[in-house]
Amino acid sequence: MTVLRSRDNPQVKRWARLARDARLRRSERKVLIEGPHLIAAAMANGIKPLAILAAETALPHHQGLLKQCALEPIMLSDSAFKAIADTETPQGIAAEIPLPELEREGAWVFLEGVQDAGNVGAIIRSAAAFGAGRVVLDRQCADPWSPKVLRAGMGGHFALGIRQVDDLPSAARASGHRLLCTAMNGRTLAEVDVSGQIGWVFGSEGAGLSRGMLALAAARVAIPMAAGTESLNVAAAAAICLYEGFSRRAARS
Repeated sequence: MTVLRSRDNPQVKRWARLARDARLRRSERKVLIEGPHLIAAAMANGIKPLAILAAETALPHHQGLLKQCALEPIMLSDSAFKAIADTETPQGIAAEIPLPELEREGAWVFLEGVQDAGNVGAIIRSAAAFGAGRVVLDRQCADPWSPKVLRAGMGGHFALGIRQVDDLPSAARASGHRLLCTAMNGRTLAEVDVSGQIGWVFGSEGAGLSRGMLALAAARVAIPMAAGTESLNVAAAAAICLYEGFSRRAARS
């Protein structure tokens, strides 16, 4: 079996770019995912890898997953694999997949200016766990298909729709969802109707939501907190709101 050993190999350089360049991912409609957990999650949701890349010394550790993929792996030397990997200690397996275009019924989540990759990934993970149908982000958010967001999402990317848009207010209006925006001066979460077609809107922790997005809100929602507490991390706030909507729907069904 041929092993790609040079970091300057054209294929290796392209995969390295695919992992790091959002513009290339958008133009090719492809993404590189790293690690057995993400690959297994993608396949469990019907996403078939276009190519499986394995580090030479890691191959024996991933035989079960490789059998599920039903693809002959492309072998890379450890050095070449590190060139495409985003982690300090790579697990030695990655996959090139088509950029998913999934749809699922459920609440939508709109993110404005959430730049931290860990927060974006955690929100996608919570959205998937609590039955959301789509996450829509503006261009100021961290790229949802970057390696750090994918790791934080823990496979949630493959359970719902994800879309990044140039004009978030227009996308929110066009969705037809009743928008609920988190704000310090809103009604408490327990008082707000979360039934029907809901769109939860979350902004950056520093700037908050723009006036344009706040103007679209059917209601502003505040999460009660203990005295002396200023605010919640945006990912924590999103998880609480999404769980509240999910649990109320489950109670009615």
